[in-house]
Amino acid sequence: MIRINLHPYGYLKMIETTELFSNLKKMKILLVDDDEWIRDSLSMFFEAEGCHLMALETAEEGIAALNKQGYDIIITDYRLPGMDGLTFLERIQKLCPDALKILITAYRSPGVVTKANRIGIHDFIEKPFTSETIEGSLSRLITASKQKGEMS
Repeated sequence: MIRINLHPYGYLKMIETTELFSNLKKMKILLVDDDEWIRDSLSMFFEAEGCHLMALETAEEGIAALNKQGYDIIITDYRLPGMDGLTFLERIQKLCPDALKILITAYRSPGVVTKANRIGIHDFIEKPFTSETIEGSLSRLITASKQKGEMS
């Protein structure tokens, strides 16, 4: 799907969006969020773009999914029932050390940021957010990952 942007440099946005989803179609994305509306909305959004997204409600379900297959991108909410998102990301580090990890939070406190940096979270998305926020985060992370891979 190409988005129309009326910004003077909108054609750059269309190219970036097209390239982003071209990359994402080759990747497996795991979303863990207890908010059904967020799971359903992001599932529909990624599906409309032809991308593979597994949306789950709990960290425990996320761990079970990761034990069955690997994911390239893991997006999780901080506040989850049972295990929180940071603990989840810490526990799965050995299962998928190379996955891009994004934490969604409305609680971006210094303690959360410190722990997230220590366990290797690649980006934060603060609530409330839009699909453009997700696109921007993924675009930055995929670009940085490609540059890092080319530099290695």
